[in-house]
Amino acid sequence: MKKLQLSHLKPSGRSLLIAAPFAWLLVFLFIPFLLVFKISFADLQFGVPPYTPLIDYSDETLNLVMHLRGYILLVTDNLYLATYFSSVKMALITTLCCALIGYPMAYYIARSNPATRNLLLLAVILPFWTSLLLRVYAWVGILRNDGILNSILLWLGVVDAPLEIYRTDLAVYIGLVYAYLPFFILPLYASLVKLDTRLLEAAYDLGARPFTAFRQITLPLSMPGVISGAMLVFIPAVGEYVVPEMLGGANTLMMGRVMWNEFFNNADWPMAAAVTCVMVVLLIVPLIFFQYSQVKHLHADKKKG
Repeated sequence: MKKLQLSHLKPSGRSLLIAAPFAWLLVFLFIPFLLVFKISFADLQFGVPPYTPLIDYSDETLNLVMHLRGYILLVTDNLYLATYFSSVKMALITTLCCALIGYPMAYYIARSNPATRNLLLLAVILPFWTSLLLRVYAWVGILRNDGILNSILLWLGVVDAPLEIYRTDLAVYIGLVYAYLPFFILPLYASLVKLDTRLLEAAYDLGARPFTAFRQITLPLSMPGVISGAMLVFIPAVGEYVVPEMLGGANTLMMGRVMWNEFFNNADWPMAAAVTCVMVVLLIVPLIFFQYSQVKHLHADKKKG
């Protein structure tokens, strides 16, 4: 009996396997976020570190001082409110563009023969072999007034003057869609490639038109891939820094640039930490929606099984 009880106390291989990613998240995500959260309640000071401690012990008295300057500025300063709105808007438009471009591409890859499918998947993954910084810098050479795109358009006679694309929001959208399109295609492809084509054949036999079969069969069954891809695009796009910094203009407001400016240019760590914490709270909402949709589809699959 004692041996049986001791065997239950020993961690199984499955428990150790599950504990590894949780330990990784604890060390490299949760603990750093707690440090940032602590700094967000500090006050700015000149020195090292450039913020005041939250807990101070002096004269046999333990004092806890929490400053709300950063959070109050986020609510009252129109610059920060406009930055949050602009970041969410640009991330939503980027996600929508990735969906409109990525869905046909993922569908075509999933329906291709295996040899062609592997080549197409390689073409999707190939940009990851190069640094994002270099890929975005290549778009600088393409979109500048004297860049490749304007040179071709002027040579063809399509335009009389160079198009003002570089250092605009349009350039940022192009860079974001280019950078995050593979993140939408890959999970959607994984969902579409598992689709049972016999369902479509049965729909055609019953007289359904191709668009009707797509709307009632393919699209609903591929929604887990669509939602996964949308989350993989939207969440990092909200806090993107490299693309807006290299392709955007002075009026391009995104949270990644604001956090960089507060941390490094202004050396205002408490304000930057407050911006970061509010951004994390905003991103929890789509994560909850994603988790809910995953559980919902999982229960639906169990009922069908």
